[in-house]
Amino acid sequence: MRKIKEFIIEKLILVCGLASVFFVVLIFIFLLKEGLALFKIVSPLDFLFGKSWYPISEPAQLGILPLILGSLLVTFGAAVISVPIGVGCAIYIAEVAPNKIKELLKVGIELLAAIPSVVIGFIGMVTLVPLVKNVFHLPTGLTALSGSIMLAFMAMPTIVSIAEDALYAVPKSYREGSFALGATHWQTIWRVILPAASSGILAAVMLGIGRVIGETMAVMMITGNAAVIPQSILQPVRTLTATIAAEMGEAVVGSEHYFALFAIGVVLFVISFIINVSADLFLHRNK
Repeated sequence: MRKIKEFIIEKLILVCGLASVFFVVLIFIFLLKEGLALFKIVSPLDFLFGKSWYPISEPAQLGILPLILGSLLVTFGAAVISVPIGVGCAIYIAEVAPNKIKELLKVGIELLAAIPSVVIGFIGMVTLVPLVKNVFHLPTGLTALSGSIMLAFMAMPTIVSIAEDALYAVPKSYREGSFALGATHWQTIWRVILPAASSGILAAVMLGIGRVIGETMAVMMITGNAAVIPQSILQPVRTLTATIAAEMGEAVVGSEHYFALFAIGVVLFVISFIINVSADLFLHRNK
């Protein structure tokens, strides 16, 4: 009877795993079916490297280079802010903080991850956007910098949580050996624990960046939604995700605009896939 139960449970787990892969494949096929129809009208190079996004003009101009650069700029800014702070928080929680403070911080990080993105976007509009406008003396605070700061807060829970697990997984014998050789606590962290946990930390960073790239509501609310090639992080930008969210409801089914939005979805899918595969390779690479 016990073997039958184990067999059933194993098969259910297998079915769940295969189902998740199957659904992802179906989503990708659906995106390709609608997105590739655009390339009968517009060449892939003109679509990816075109500098103008005017989907309802005559003729339609469907270049997504400003959207790609806007997404990359906001993502890079968020990574610059979130990675040092996130890894530093993970080191403090895993190696320095007393048990009571450690549990309190872990609960706080989990709560931060649970805040809906639309709430974070609203908070950014009310507090951060006026601050950026006044500090840098700008016409508007709806800039790539505002989006980067808010997205950094959204990426940090992922980075802290996974990096802390990677640091905690380093065997105690590494620490004991380092202390036995006369190393200080900081030397042990810097020269022993961080190198041993580097693959997990890199995976945490990659997954945090993936979280930022896929974010929609917050960036749509506080980045200005200007589909122009950015010259500075203090300019309004528009991201790929915000474009889909803002325009899908207005696009006529079967039009060039409609197919272009699905093609943007294909680009986002490929970018997210590359980031997640890279994170997986970092996580499982041989030490």
